[in-house]
Amino acid sequence: MSVKMSTSSPEAVKKLVENMQADLRSLSMECKKKFPPVKEAAESGIVKIKTIAARNTDILAALKENSSEVVQPFLMGCGTKEPKITQLCLAAIQRLMSHEVVSEAAAGNIINMLWQLMENGLEELKLLQTVLVLLTTNTIVHDEVLSKAIVLCFRLHFTKDNITNNTAAATVRQVVTVVFERMVAEDEKFKGLTEEPPAVQGNSNRRSVSTLRPSAKDAYMLFQDLCQLVNADAPYWLVGMTEMTRTFGLELLESVLNDFPEVFLQHQEFSFLLKERVCPLVIKLFSPNIKFRQGSCSSASSPAPVEKPYFPICMRLLRVVSVLIKHFYSLLVTECEIFLSLLVKFLDGEKPQWLRAVAVESVHRLCVQPHLLRSFCQSYDMKQHSTKVFRDIVNALGSFIQSLFILPNTGNTSSTGTPAGGSVSGSQASGPGGPGAAGAGGALTTQAAFEYRGTWIPLMSVSVQGSAKATYLEMLDKVEPPSIPEGYAMSVAFSALLDLVRGITLMIERELATQEQEAAMREEAEPVLSPPQEPMAHEVWEEMVNACWCGLLAALSLLLDASTDETATENILKAELSMASLCGRLGLVTPRDAFITAICKASLPPHYALTILSSNAANLSNKVYSIQGQSVQMVSPSSESHQQVVAVGQPLTAQPQGTVVLTAKNIQCMRTLLNLAHCHGAYLGTSWQLVLATLQHLVWILGLKPSVGGVLKPGRAVEGPSTVLTTAVMTDLPVISNILSRLFESSQYLDDVSLHHLINALCSLSMEAMEMAYGNNKEPSLFAVAKLLETGLVNMDRIEILWRPLTAHLLEVCQHPNTRMREWGAEAITSLIKAGLSYKHEPPLSQNQRLQLLLLNPLKELSNVLHADIRQKQLECVLQILQNQGDSLGPGWPLVLGVIGAIRNDQGESLIRTAFQCLQLVVTDFLPTMPCMCLQIVVDVAGSFGLQNQELNISLTSIGLLWNISDYFFQRGEAITEELEKEEAVLLKQAQDKGEPLNRPFHPAPPFDCLWLCLYAKLGELCVDPRPAVRKSAGQTMFSTIAAHGTLLQPSTWNIVVWKVLFHLLDCVRKSSTTADKEKIESGGGNILIHHSRDTAEKQWAETWVLTLAGVARIFNTRRYLLQQLGDFFKAWEVLLDHIQSAALSKNNEVSLAALKSFQEILQLVTPVKDTDKPDALAAMDVPHVLMESLQGSGPGRPLVRSDSLAERLAQRYVQPSLPPPGEELDDSALWWSAWNTWYRVGTECTRPPSGGTDKLVFVPSQPFLTALIQIFPALYQHIAGGFSMEDLKKLGVILYGAVSVPISSDSSPFILPSYTEAVLTSLQEAVLTALDVLQKAICVGSENLQVMYPAIFEQLLLFVEFSCKPPQYGKMETKHVANAKYNQIQLFAPAEWVALNYVPFAERSLEVVVDLYHKTACHKAVITEKVLQNIIKTLRIPLGLKYACPAESTWKLAVSSLLKVLSIGLPVARQQASSGKFDTMWPELANAFEDFLFTKSTPPDNLSIQEFQKNEAVDVEVVQLISTEILPFANFIPKEFVGRIMSMLNKGSIHSQSSSFTEAEMDIRMREEFSKVCFETLLQFSFSNKVSTPQEGYISRMALSVLLQRAQDVLRRYVEDERLSGRCPLPRQQVTEIIFVLKAISTLMDSLKKTQPENVDGNVWAQVIALYPTLVECITCSSPEVSSALKDALGPFKDFMQPPVSKVQNGES
Repeated sequence: MSVKMSTSSPEAVKKLVENMQADLRSLSMECKKKFPPVKEAAESGIVKIKTIAARNTDILAALKENSSEVVQPFLMGCGTKEPKITQLCLAAIQRLMSHEVVSEAAAGNIINMLWQLMENGLEELKLLQTVLVLLTTNTIVHDEVLSKAIVLCFRLHFTKDNITNNTAAATVRQVVTVVFERMVAEDEKFKGLTEEPPAVQGNSNRRSVSTLRPSAKDAYMLFQDLCQLVNADAPYWLVGMTEMTRTFGLELLESVLNDFPEVFLQHQEFSFLLKERVCPLVIKLFSPNIKFRQGSCSSASSPAPVEKPYFPICMRLLRVVSVLIKHFYSLLVTECEIFLSLLVKFLDGEKPQWLRAVAVESVHRLCVQPHLLRSFCQSYDMKQHSTKVFRDIVNALGSFIQSLFILPNTGNTSSTGTPAGGSVSGSQASGPGGPGAAGAGGALTTQAAFEYRGTWIPLMSVSVQGSAKATYLEMLDKVEPPSIPEGYAMSVAFSALLDLVRGITLMIERELATQEQEAAMREEAEPVLSPPQEPMAHEVWEEMVNACWCGLLAALSLLLDASTDETATENILKAELSMASLCGRLGLVTPRDAFITAICKASLPPHYALTILSSNAANLSNKVYSIQGQSVQMVSPSSESHQQVVAVGQPLTAQPQGTVVLTAKNIQCMRTLLNLAHCHGAYLGTSWQLVLATLQHLVWILGLKPSVGGVLKPGRAVEGPSTVLTTAVMTDLPVISNILSRLFESSQYLDDVSLHHLINALCSLSMEAMEMAYGNNKEPSLFAVAKLLETGLVNMDRIEILWRPLTAHLLEVCQHPNTRMREWGAEAITSLIKAGLSYKHEPPLSQNQRLQLLLLNPLKELSNVLHADIRQKQLECVLQILQNQGDSLGPGWPLVLGVIGAIRNDQGESLIRTAFQCLQLVVTDFLPTMPCMCLQIVVDVAGSFGLQNQELNISLTSIGLLWNISDYFFQRGEAITEELEKEEAVLLKQAQDKGEPLNRPFHPAPPFDCLWLCLYAKLGELCVDPRPAVRKSAGQTMFSTIAAHGTLLQPSTWNIVVWKVLFHLLDCVRKSSTTADKEKIESGGGNILIHHSRDTAEKQWAETWVLTLAGVARIFNTRRYLLQQLGDFFKAWEVLLDHIQSAALSKNNEVSLAALKSFQEILQLVTPVKDTDKPDALAAMDVPHVLMESLQGSGPGRPLVRSDSLAERLAQRYVQPSLPPPGEELDDSALWWSAWNTWYRVGTECTRPPSGGTDKLVFVPSQPFLTALIQIFPALYQHIAGGFSMEDLKKLGVILYGAVSVPISSDSSPFILPSYTEAVLTSLQEAVLTALDVLQKAICVGSENLQVMYPAIFEQLLLFVEFSCKPPQYGKMETKHVANAKYNQIQLFAPAEWVALNYVPFAERSLEVVVDLYHKTACHKAVITEKVLQNIIKTLRIPLGLKYACPAESTWKLAVSSLLKVLSIGLPVARQQASSGKFDTMWPELANAFEDFLFTKSTPPDNLSIQEFQKNEAVDVEVVQLISTEILPFANFIPKEFVGRIMSMLNKGSIHSQSSSFTEAEMDIRMREEFSKVCFETLLQFSFSNKVSTPQEGYISRMALSVLLQRAQDVLRRYVEDERLSGRCPLPRQQVTEIIFVLKAISTLMDSLKKTQPENVDGNVWAQVIALYPTLVECITCSSPEVSSALKDALGPFKDFMQPPVSKVQNGES
């Protein structure tokens, strides 16, 4: 276009005109002499041009019209054949042509002229130039003219001149191109117009091209003739050809086909030519190559062109084939099949080396065109009954490569070279460092090369990857086959393989990607319709891969094994990797696994035994791929590769083996493997197993060990010297470790299915490692476990999908016997759980309960593992979870608590300690954050720590925790209640829907109460723990809790507390206590000494029993008001009493005493007052002092918060009548009577004396116990006073009597008894008297009918009074007086002796009580009726009679004084009642008492002082005075016999004789003179009293007097006689005393007579008195002054009798 512009501008035109004129001038000048006609023509031409220029505006068009004329002069000039003129003319003609002013006719003339020149061999190069200019500047030359021009060029090509030759060849090429370009341009021009009907297919007339346009026609004719020429046939159109070579023809054909494919594709005429002419031609020309076998010719120089392949033609044919296949494959499907098959055949080992080289180059050309390859596959491989062309090509390449290794001798042979089969030894090889060199020097070759079993093939750089730049296919100038350097064919084949792989994979992947995009877009647009073309495309891809993978794999594996160059290795690996990835993407499992296996094998040391790979390889290597009769065997890696060793390590096997070496290539392969897994993990599927197994072994050989988070780090040299790493690999290790980690990090980009494949592979790998680690304690391979952990950690966002398989496997690992293995299993599982919980999930865990439970579940599962180290890890994990996520565990709490609570005794202290730390953390920090339903679990868990027996301190602390928990319940009561009730409602509904009852402990109770009940039940269990410390602590805590927080419970719940908790506990404790061992426990473990009161299990249980009973009693005491509203309170009360009774009767003093204390406690109950507005329970919240004491003991001593408000709120919540309706008194009497019966039973049991003999040890209740027992009575009596009957009184008496009779052990006597000289009561005796005192006071103020009890009380007291003289017996036990008992301080274990108490003080006190009581009650009817006075006297008679023989002197003295007091009260009553006869029997008793006392049979002790004696006499005198004042004056109300007895007693007393033991000096005192005197006086006074009512009384007294006087007479007479007989000797002292006494009595009598009325005195008396006188006078002679003075006193009064006698005759009597 630009040429046109430049040639048609006015300046250019002007210049053209000028130039032409100049040319013509020059021509005329040159021809002036020789060629006049030419000169003339030239000159006329000048004129012509001028004319045209002048006349026409469009000069060029005008010139063109007249071009024939314009050109004529120049043509004539050429005809001259003068070189100078010819050159000038040709130049001018060219100028015209270039301005396009030549017409068709003119062109024809020019060509004819040129032809002549050609035939004359003139100006050949100018000719060619002119032709070229003519044909390129315009399109006017057609048909014959054109053909003539072309023939002209051809003719010139075959001249002898080399330059002309070559120029002509170039011109021909250009001209041919021009012809076709014109056709293309012509097509372009007519493109828009209607197409004419196509030619009839199969047109047999080759010249009929009428359907074609002119340029097309030329092109057609030209191409057809080229074919004719190559085929050595005559041309149709190129007339005049004389000579032609095949090589040139083929080159022209190739260039046309290559440059103008669209011509052939768009025009059927041309396509026809292609099919009909070109293909048969090519096939025909190929035949010598096909038939030829190297070495089949007999002589090398034989010129047989048919038989022997000819390099130039063969090479050009291959080029044509390449073009045909490249451009016209779609037209020539069948033909191409033939070409390709031929091509494959040319690769045979039997073909000449050059032919194979060229064939390989051709194949390489195909390999860089993946789309073409795909077409092959579609057209051949996928059709039935068709050659599998694509597969054959690939396999041929493979076997070609193999053959190079197998037939190394053909390396340098050319077609005429060494005889076939001649071997070339290593030293002759042309490579720079053949195997020989390498072997000798041992140096590594620097050149890239392949080496396999001694065959060394260098590798040359062939072409840039992706383009097939051939060497031999371009050798168009060579006629002889070139010599092919060693390694060239290998290098081309290698490139071809790589390009093939690269092309196919890129193509398919690109298409896959677009297809996926389209699919995605289509889904967005219309998700229903599925893409129609997809399956087709997929089938093609799959077929391609299936067709080529075996051959590729065989070749690549061999090359990989043989490669000695890092880059080559890298390329091979890249190819294998991309194939593996592609197969994966297409879902072709077998090929994918095959490629991966190849990489894996290459990563490991040669012959490394790895089962998973061998089994996989076995499947492959059993298939032998047949390629045209040649078998391609899968090549296993050879061990003799000359590779740099970079690491030596141990193989990972069950049995220890030697070491293995890793080479740099192994490491390189490993990196590829990592790369594969990293970038193509999504497509690995099941072959993850191969990859991971291999990596595991490599990691093991390299000695990488897992560290935190599963990352592998180079380990310390744990294995000792077996792992040796070079520095090269040392620097690589961190990188490899890093890639390994990145590989698993990238698992987060895998889709779910691929991720599952990865996890499964890791699991099965781990299973293998576990298998291997069984039975030995060698270091196991932890690769799989570490990587499972890593994979889990990076996939947290979708952890749900892999959690189950992952954790299920890790749990199995945790149970492995190999410690290192399970330790990592636990590490992995705990790290995952922690990571899972702390990960920010979407939605958060708090809203995704299911996920949270899923995450926590494995933690729970770990509890089933028996290994302590795993449990330790598990618990540490729990601790960390609590510290980090404790606040947000929510529904996960039951699981966590379950884990903490899953400890067992056999799991050792440290585990229990760790678990307990967790629990402490939970209780101190997390109770408020957990759902209330978990609180019960917390209680259970805390309880289970209390019950474990490994660590006492933990048990005790956990009881403290229970206390803290109870506190928490108390403070948060309301909130907990609300939440629990909500939950309860939900659960209840679920249960109803299922039609089941709600399954919850303590069900009917409200849920909050159930929580308490669970707590109490747990504490209850702890209360019967085998360890005393635990029992004690638990007991205190339990009772404190119930006391402090019991108010929160609903009344109905109390029922359960009482029966299921408290009584249940009491039963258990009672049972354990009674069966406990009595063996002595030497020490309490360690060096703890045990106090003797706790040194047997029995004693320790006793303490527990005490604590429990006291606790329960206290609850009954403080909560009775509440408990009494329960229906079965009475029953409960009975049970409690039963427990108290059994404890009280326990043989353990501590228990029995405590039981009574509890008894006392429950008796202090008060019937509640009715006017309070608050439940009594709340009043009890001001904690009773009893409770406070126990709390200050050793329980968790917290001050109890008073929280009425809470309890009130709760009370309102469950509105229940908390108070009985006013006026309805609670009826307690039944309770108290029940208590009384219990008391009675205890009393009877414990005071019943032992029945057996004395030899065996018997149990005797202790004094404190008995005291306590008796002390209970007053309190109890207050409650039962109303119904207390005689019957009960008798029962009481029995017990009181029994209690007092119990002796005490000599061991304890020093603590209980006063020193026996002091008269003090023991506390027991005090208590007994108090009990009676309470009774008598009650009777005193009680109603009339109570007073019948007085006599019984007296009777009881009098029994005690008797103890003063005869202590009670306790069964058959012999007791000693306290003074004689041995204290067994030395022989601690000798049976104790029993000591009878000193009962005197007690008896005396009882006596005082009797007197006192009698004082108050003497006049009571019952007292009179029941002859109380008589009984008192009867009892007193005992001490009175014993007098000096009493155990204590005080006794008889007290008895006397008491008798006197009683009589002073009782006698008046007796006199009043005389008539009723109620006292009749008393008098004889009284008489006996007086007599026994006054005339006692016991003698006073020798050491009695005179003062004492006088005091005692004064007592006697008092008694006589009582008789004289209280009895004798009222003799008429008193029975006669009694009075008679009194008189005879007085009589006896009045003349009492002395005891014979007195010394002389004391005689006068000891005679009881005062007593005698009083007796006598009384006697006399009574005798002469004028009040004698009955003659009988008088008679008695008279009789007494006469006896007395008679006796005086006797004494006096005897004295006189003795005096006379004794002479000078004085008489014995007692005799003198006696006479003095008699004399005094006589003077007393005289006094009395003087005072008495004479008529009261009996005559007899007078007579007897007077009769004494002579005797008295007789005594005057005595020598004793005392007698004399007494005699004087006696004789004095006689003067009153001396009066004058009166006359005896009165009244007429004489």
